[in-house]
Amino acid sequence: MRHSIRFVMAGLVILAAAFPAAAQENSGSLAGAELAQKWCSDCHLVGRGQSHSNDAVPSFAAIAAAPATTAMSLHAFLLTPHGPMPDLKLSREQIDDVVAYILSLRQR
Repeated sequence: MRHSIRFVMAGLVILAAAFPAAAQENSGSLAGAELAQKWCSDCHLVGRGQSHSNDAVPSFAAIAAAPATTAMSLHAFLLTPHGPMPDLKLSREQIDDVVAYILSLRQR
C-alpha cells in the first residue's frame, strides 16, 4: 500500500511540473499568433481565418511542416536579416513567441 501511495504522489508531482510549462508554451504561441497576424500576414498565410497572402512565400503551416524546421532553425532565421523580408527588429521574447506559434501549427 505504501508503494502505491508513493507512485501516485510521484505522478502528481510530474503532472504539476508539466502544467506550468504547457501553459507558458501556450501563452507564447498565442502571443506569437498575434504578432504573426500583425507583422507577417501581409505576405504569409499565418492562420486559418486569413483570406489573402503572397503565393511566392510559404504559409506558416508549410514552414512548420518542413522536416528541417526546428526551434533552433527558426530562431536563427528570425535573428538574421534577410531580404526581401523587412527587418522587423523583434525582441528575443517576440521571436520566442513567433517560434512557439509556428511550431504549434505542426500536424501531430
